[in-house]
Amino acid sequence: MIEERYKKRYQAGDTPWNIGKPDFNLIQTVTTMAIKPCKALDIGCGTGDNSIWLSQNNFDVIGIDTSEIAIQKAIEKALKADVKCTFNVIDFYKNKIEGTPFGFAFDRGCFHSFKSDEERKSFAENVAVHLEKDGLWLSIVGNADEQRVGPGPPQRTARDIVNSVEPYFEILSLVSSHFGSNSPNPPRAWVCLMRKRTFML
Repeated sequence: MIEERYKKRYQAGDTPWNIGKPDFNLIQTVTTMAIKPCKALDIGCGTGDNSIWLSQNNFDVIGIDTSEIAIQKAIEKALKADVKCTFNVIDFYKNKIEGTPFGFAFDRGCFHSFKSDEERKSFAENVAVHLEKDGLWLSIVGNADEQRVGPGPPQRTARDIVNSVEPYFEILSLVSSHFGSNSPNPPRAWVCLMRKRTFML
């Protein structure tokens, strides 16, 4: 199970995605696309850096993760930063989140964790269920165009993304980038901003 795998990696301290700062792709997208502050859901929030940044920019944020270790660290970080975020240990794939609907959903590396089109479609449908009319979803996804040697985030093609999200979302932008990282050679990423469809395809 994916959630168990992430829990174990937090327990082992094997969390290369935890970079101690918000991902620049989130900052860039929110600012350049002029996404207005609203109720926001950070799916797989980890230790809370992206949630805290959103909160500092006047979003009303709920961050969720399956790892109790990650959520405890997120709560501590938010207290230290003196921002108001709500953090909960919950499996998004199996549960409806209190506070629905949201105006904005963000995930950095959750959507791409699912191997099959069916699982990713189910994840996308669940995001749509949690969003208000015309709600936005920003997903940062491992990019299959990178010829990688060694470990790294799961890699998906543009077609993988389109196939999974298009029944529920209109893609506003799909940009090739890289993950915010402390590595000199950060892994490549897709940055996909989507709007919930009024009518599902």
